[in-house]
Amino acid sequence: MVDASAFQLLLMIVTGWLARREREVVAYLIEENRCLRRQLGTRRLRVTDDGRRRLAARAYRVGRRALRDIATIATPDTLLRWHRQLIVRKWTCGRPSVHRRQVVAEIRRLVIRMAEENPTWGYTRIQGALKNLGHRVGRSTIRRILKAAGVPPVPQRPTSWQTFLTAHWGVIAAADFFTTDVWTWRGLVTYYTVFVIDLASRRVQILGSTPHPNDVFMSQIVRLVTAADDGVLNGHRVLICDRDRKWSRAVRQRLTRRA
Repeated sequence: MVDASAFQLLLMIVTGWLARREREVVAYLIEENRCLRRQLGTRRLRVTDDGRRRLAARAYRVGRRALRDIATIATPDTLLRWHRQLIVRKWTCGRPSVHRRQVVAEIRRLVIRMAEENPTWGYTRIQGALKNLGHRVGRSTIRRILKAAGVPPVPQRPTSWQTFLTAHWGVIAAADFFTTDVWTWRGLVTYYTVFVIDLASRRVQILGSTPHPNDVFMSQIVRLVTAADDGVLNGHRVLICDRDRKWSRAVRQRLTRRA
């Protein structure tokens, strides 16, 4: 009976030999390809459509990292672009009307989104943004799309709360409390914990916790968030709070004075 360890050793030897032989074959083909490219010199190599399809299919399987070492006819980006175009042609061939309707719907969606998220953008600005995305659309077409969607021109276009948040995302923070019930020797005690979240990074910082969120505690919180060196609100101009009585008028005035 054949020993299992001996069989595994034999299998590893055969596998290593085959892998080494395959690497040697690939290395030879790469070198041969380089020799042929040197003979061509600066002349551009003409590749047929069928050749592009074959190269694209092979390039996709090889991957971008390996293509950097072996591709000589075209760059890895070009080969993978050919593959993307091959996929696009596969799904759009024979259905031009459906594809056109999809493109028109996408352009309409982009125009409305740009106008809503950027209230100061006029027709020309939206036209330029669409051109950067590869869509050539006339100003009159943009005007008709916005009019049909009920979006007014720039002077009358309102600014939504979501638009305001998006435009000032990096300088806005929000503060609030959450409660935790803790059993102590005096019974069940509710602790109030105040935290601040930076809207841009979603980073949350716990500022303090107390069973008595009185004016003394809130004064300490104000000093903590507005410290000159490492205050939580450094770099922020807007702090969003709810209507909780803990955020009293005195507390808001202290925040304003220290801002």
